[in-house]
Amino acid sequence: MKHLEAMAESTISYPFPTFVFGAIAMGIFLTLALVTWSYRDVANRHDHKGKDSNGSAH
Repeated sequence: MKHLEAMAESTISYPFPTFVFGAIAMGIFLTLALVTWSYRDVANRHDHKGKDSNGSAH
């Protein structure tokens, strides 16, 4: 039981303030959003590929 009390009383010191964790996460999500956004409309750019002779894709 004393071990649990000692763990509850101990503090964790982070190498930087806690809002930096949020800033890092936001940066990662914005980077992923930029990558996703860069692939928009790719199917229409390559519309001529994959079509049959009659002009339908499937």
